Amino acid sequence: MTALLRGRLSPAAVLGLLVIGISGAVRLALALRPEVRLAAGQWPGTFGIGLYYDFAVATLIAAPAGLVLALAPERLARNGIFRGVCALAIAIAAYGLLVIGVAEWVFWDEFAARFNFIAVDYLIYTREVLGNIWQSYPVGWWLALLVLPAAAITAAAAPILWRRMMEPAPMRARLRVATLLLGMAVVSASLVASGQRGVLAGDVAQELAGNGIWEFFAALRSNELDYERYYATLSSEHLHALTGPLLSRSGERQSAARRSLAERVVLDSQPEKRLSVVLISIESLGAEFMSAFGNDKGITPRLDELAKESLFFTNVFATGNRTVRGLEALSLALPPTPGQSIVKRPANGRLFTLGSVFEDRGYATRFMYGGYGYFDGMNAFFSANDYQAVDRTAIRRESIQHENIWGVADEHLFDFALEEIERARGTDGARPFFAHIMTTSNHRPYTYPEGRIDIPSGNGRDGAVKYSDFAIGRFIDAARSRPWFDDTVFVIVADHGASARGTTSIPVEQYRIPLLIFSPKHVAAARVGRLMSQIDVAPTLLGRLRFSYHTKFMGRDIFRADPSDDRAFVANYQTLGYLRDGRLITLEPRRKSSVRSFPAGAAAGLSDEQVRAEAIAWYQTAARYYRTGQLDDDESNQIAATEADARRFPE
Repeated sequence: MTALLRGRLSPAAVLGLLVIGISGAVRLALALRPEVRLAAGQWPGTFGIGLYYDFAVATLIAAPAGLVLALAPERLARNGIFRGVCALAIAIAAYGLLVIGVAEWVFWDEFAARFNFIAVDYLIYTREVLGNIWQSYPVGWWLALLVLPAAAITAAAAPILWRRMMEPAPMRARLRVATLLLGMAVVSASLVASGQRGVLAGDVAQELAGNGIWEFFAALRSNELDYERYYATLSSEHLHALTGPLLSRSGERQSAARRSLAERVVLDSQPEKRLSVVLISIESLGAEFMSAFGNDKGITPRLDELAKESLFFTNVFATGNRTVRGLEALSLALPPTPGQSIVKRPANGRLFTLGSVFEDRGYATRFMYGGYGYFDGMNAFFSANDYQAVDRTAIRRESIQHENIWGVADEHLFDFALEEIERARGTDGARPFFAHIMTTSNHRPYTYPEGRIDIPSGNGRDGAVKYSDFAIGRFIDAARSRPWFDDTVFVIVADHGASARGTTSIPVEQYRIPLLIFSPKHVAAARVGRLMSQIDVAPTLLGRLRFSYHTKFMGRDIFRADPSDDRAFVANYQTLGYLRDGRLITLEPRRKSSVRSFPAGAAAGLSDEQVRAEAIAWYQTAARYYRTGQLDDDESNQIAATEADARRFPE
């Protein structure tokens, strides 16, 4: 093996050594920063485990190169062009690793950490982030100067590689070595994945022991940031003292069957309404499109009419700026945790969801999407959390007149939803159902069937909004003729606003969304201006149904909560916002926080520090509950337990 790595496979060996050498140099440079102050006793463990991480990354990079070199025929390997390509690959790899090293230095300068989900987040906000880096550092000079060490490395390695690649190497021996390299890569990756850094004491030592390349891809996979490591926190005593009252202010009681800190019981003294529910989450329908919020273009005539017949909420804020974040809020009723939505994270099944509540009561539960549900992990998430996921693949080809990259036109999705609802009701039509329908048409490229509205397809957002409005109105009209219409509650809400992307700050007003609860026979029309969060939709809906149930939701029934407690959550991937008492609190990595005025709700007379403490308590608790599994659905007999609690806490 050694002979081959010094001969034919020498470019793979050089790649591995470059990774180990440059990664080690970066770790040493970071450890020598004045503010790091790594204790003498921490050096051996930090650099020993760091070398282990570097070796794993080196094998993962070198193994594919070794396989290519092993499979290359003798004639090709001896060819001057092929050897020149190998030398060029070494030059590019050396330069790339040096650039990554400098990027790690800059990232540490800002966050005192190795690459994490913030670095992944930077890929999303490329324009703002790269602009900021370009203005803050002499990036052009750095990129130019890094050519010099990369060229020096190439100049030293290329002549040796040029000669050694000419050495004879039997195919069988080459394949043995390549197979061994691949095996080492797999073993190293699986062992490092168990997280050896955790044995080191102190955040600084653990961060230094990591490898930037490894941490970046690990963050890409896990899709989350550790709240308690990067954000402002409260002590456990202070956190518990605040969390209990915050979670019980809308009437929840501590459950007799309590199995976790998150579990409470909601009791309603009125008889339960066993009504079916259709929840429609509309792609990108910010409040600014409806005339009820001041739009004068007349692009939502059907929704504006429905609003007059509905319980219409005018001060609701989406928790995020992506569809999956809206789906998370509507199904889990949980404040957003930093990083990507839980919908996209691994091991996100068997959670307590709105679907769980309905499924425990014998409802048929569906999540219906007009696109392909593998996107953003939607099918996987809902299928694992008490919904039956149904997507584009279940819609008959002959039923589709128009579709684009995101999915079928909304009217075709709604036609399919009517069919699926009939199937869900069963052969006798007696089974109640809960259907969550996610639309797609109000999304670039803004195309839809011609002739439906007076704005031609593909002409921009206004046309897509008006078409989505048309499709919803058409669906409601069709539903009115069905026998289940009178005993069904329709909830219409946006997944997020249309203009809340593309910035690392939070443009709060762009997070405002409409919410309608429509059921002429069961829900009286009214206009509600209370400050609400998207996570409050599920509990408020269940309150209208008069459900008594065990809950792990962190949202609240707005009609059971005191107006002085109103609040809302707004966030992007790393900045967490909290609207309360006329202020916006933002929490950011490196334990930063800020306060500014935002008159969205009733004044409660709280100080800035009190509002800040509440914000931290909500977000820290949400992250902790999710991380420790306290939001899992334990599949206990929730109805029997709720009845026991009803006897324990008579109204």
